[in-house]
Amino acid sequence: MSDTTLGIRIRPGGPADAPVILDMLDSAVVWMNDRGNTEQWGTTPYSQKPGGVARVERYTTENAPFIAESDGTPVGALVLGSGPSPQMPIASAEEPERYVRLLVSDRRYAGLGIGTALLAHAAEETRRAGVKLLRVDCWAGGGGELVAFYERNGFTPTDRFLAEEWPGQVLARQVG
Repeated sequence: MSDTTLGIRIRPGGPADAPVILDMLDSAVVWMNDRGNTEQWGTTPYSQKPGGVARVERYTTENAPFIAESDGTPVGALVLGSGPSPQMPIASAEEPERYVRLLVSDRRYAGLGIGTALLAHAAEETRRAGVKLLRVDCWAGGGGELVAFYERNGFTPTDRFLAEEWPGQVLARQVG
């Protein structure tokens, strides 16, 4: 567990956190749609997408989930894996890596630095594992705001990809 200067505590997650993560994903879809972004995650709540619930359950059992809390309330989630999701058209790195499989925050707490705190935690977990490379992929559409967010957090764009009609960007950060 870790405390940040923002009052956010990050703890290991597990299967019992799947409903909380699904709620955050569902509310993120609504939040994006309310702002005119229907391309990144579509318009269907994540919990109602085919395979959505099973994917989150796998995140909490087959990967390393972490939950950010503020005053005991879950406000964000991070899932680290040892490589990209098999659903993505991305090759594993040529060296050991940790991969951000999911990063989401409860939009009611936007602006508190939750995503930044979770990415700092991901870097520390990567270092602690003796791994030097942390990667993530994200939506590269819109005005590139999400790519810029990762760049502000120490990541460098590497490969672009297209998953069906979804434009994506892989970013990498050396942490060792």
